[in-house]
Amino acid sequence: MAALKFCANISWLFTEHPDFSQRIYAAASAGFQAVEAAWLYDSDLSELQKAKEATRVEVVLINTPPGDIKAGDLGLGAVPGRELEFRKGLDLTLKHAKALNCKRIHLMAGRIPVDAHRAAIAREMEDVFVQNLNYAAGILAKEGITGLIEPINTRITDPRYFLDSPHQAAAILEKVGKSNIQLQMDIFHWQIMDGNLTKNMHKYFPIIGHVQIAQVPGRNEPDSDGELCYRYLLNTLEKLGYQGYIGCEYKPLGKSLIIVDVIQGCRLIIVSVTCRLHRKESGVDPTILDPIFMNFSESPVAL
Repeated sequence: MAALKFCANISWLFTEHPDFSQRIYAAASAGFQAVEAAWLYDSDLSELQKAKEATRVEVVLINTPPGDIKAGDLGLGAVPGRELEFRKGLDLTLKHAKALNCKRIHLMAGRIPVDAHRAAIAREMEDVFVQNLNYAAGILAKEGITGLIEPINTRITDPRYFLDSPHQAAAILEKVGKSNIQLQMDIFHWQIMDGNLTKNMHKYFPIIGHVQIAQVPGRNEPDSDGELCYRYLLNTLEKLGYQGYIGCEYKPLGKSLIIVDVIQGCRLIIVSVTCRLHRKESGVDPTILDPIFMNFSESPVAL
């Protein structure tokens, strides 16, 4: 059974550092061997490359540009009339992905236009999204990159986001029919919109290309108080044979902590984010555990 792998989402974590290149160093210092981020485009690309090379941290996921945030954009993939902007944004994302050797891109769907009703424009937006995803699939396939679509909940986070359930996303992926366009499962959003996580994880597992975690409803640490039992959910992913990364995308409640717990004989380490460490493929440098394990009478887990 392959060990689960975790990465730090540096759009949410290590935000005490203003620049993403600094956050890469911070994540590496905390022991992470992989990071993901939303929009890196205000950072100097050469500095990001230097940070990546110096730390040997893998960049596993970035998002396409949101568009004009001040005007209310949050992605352009499904927005009618913005197809050219989507393609230009994809070009920018691809430039960064190639420079950082990032093999996953979240192709953001975007919001229902402010002057439109969801029911009235849903079919048109779906058609635009399918068209743009087919275009992206061809571009990304040439670089060996996987495109991802992520349902974002419309009950708490963003009432106007177009793509809001795994069922809607799966139906769109079926229409696209490209193996390099897959589903991004953010467990926070899935729980809020649909619940039924066990069945949905099993049902959609064949098309899941990336996973993200946070507690519900506060979107804080996965081990914080809330609706979800991540011991069970992580064990389920492991039993299903998930081999991709799990992005730790949440709002830390406090300062960086190191907490040790035991899950079925495996230690749960929280270093600003939650990471189960089975062996060094987990995405966290096992050398950071040495001083921690010295404080315990049990033998440390094999890494």
